[in-house]
Amino acid sequence: MSTLVLRAAAIAAALLPAIAPASPLSFDQALRLAAQRSEAARAALAAAASAHESARAAGQLPDPTLRAGVDNLPATGPDRFATTRDSMTMKRIGFSQEWLSAEKRAARAHAALAVADRDSLQAASAMAEARLQAALAYVDAWHAGRVLALATQAEHHLREEQDIATARLATAGASGAPAGAEALALASARGQAEDDSAQARQDQAAALLTLRRWVGVPPDTLLDAPAFPAPAASEYLARHPMLALLRREVDIARRGVTVATSERTSNWTWEVSYGQRTGYADMVSVGVSIPLQIAPGRRQDREVAAKAALVDKSEAELAEATRTAMADFDTLASDADLLRQRIDRYAASVVQPARQRTGVALAAYRANQAALSGVFEARHAELEAERKLIALHRALDRVSAQLAFKPLAQGDAP
Repeated sequence: MSTLVLRAAAIAAALLPAIAPASPLSFDQALRLAAQRSEAARAALAAAASAHESARAAGQLPDPTLRAGVDNLPATGPDRFATTRDSMTMKRIGFSQEWLSAEKRAARAHAALAVADRDSLQAASAMAEARLQAALAYVDAWHAGRVLALATQAEHHLREEQDIATARLATAGASGAPAGAEALALASARGQAEDDSAQARQDQAAALLTLRRWVGVPPDTLLDAPAFPAPAASEYLARHPMLALLRREVDIARRGVTVATSERTSNWTWEVSYGQRTGYADMVSVGVSIPLQIAPGRRQDREVAAKAALVDKSEAELAEATRTAMADFDTLASDADLLRQRIDRYAASVVQPARQRTGVALAAYRANQAALSGVFEARHAELEAERKLIALHRALDRVSAQLAFKPLAQGDAP
């Protein structure tokens, strides 16, 4: 039995209804649920099952043909349409069987099995796509949660600073324009922080809804950060779903050449019949029909050439797709390396100084050596820097997810 048949059975078992996980949701759970819920994989499995049944039929002999009739029945005269009056009239019954050689039947069965294996591989490809989309949705939801936590923390810090500033204004007995400006600055900063938190909650809700489309459950929180194995270029190409399917197409085309070559040998048809006559001995007839391939160069050889051209077509498409997949891998790997460098550089040269600036501004304000607006500006700059750092991490995770989950899962690749 083909190894892909066994894989298809394993995938079918995985597609059985799954128990919804309790919230929170882990990354591995999200991938598993997405693969289990893939209707595209279920459709491909049904196609594979159909192709395997067809493959079984392709290896069998054609059904025999039952033949019955009346020979030499009078059509005119006094014995018209009488079956027992004329000695030449004979009632006949028999059967015929078209005979295909074992090699020809095996060629047809192998060609059908190649189609079935391709459909099984399409199921694995659909599951890989579901895992990839779930991983990307998990990445978006995870980092949306980080942005929300950052916005909530900033709002909390601002409220603390507002309480300190309000107490200072009340203690100092400040009045007039400076006090009014400070109060307005506090109210504006607080409103901005609350709106930032609301926007972050909205973005997280949208990301969680997208994740729910793939996993089927509404996760309240996400358990752990996504993790991505980094495949080598050879592994990425070996398990790339499009390349795996095109390799199957090449195999199907080659099987088609084998079938077309086997058709250059004619199929003989054997026939046996028994004839009954009135007043005379019954008769048995035996015959064989042999198609005469009088012009194989214009028919059978053309069919073989046509199938051979399809092999060239499939091989060329595989070679072109391999170049494209290699370029995609190089692009993704390069993007991942550059994003890591940007993250390290940005964290050291922008985020860390922004945090230090906030600390200095807050200390100066509490020591009555700086205005409140300086604290707000420093806090806002720090918040924006932290958000961009999260955006860079999100971009890196999305690239890493494509490298890790676009290929077929281990064990599903041919």
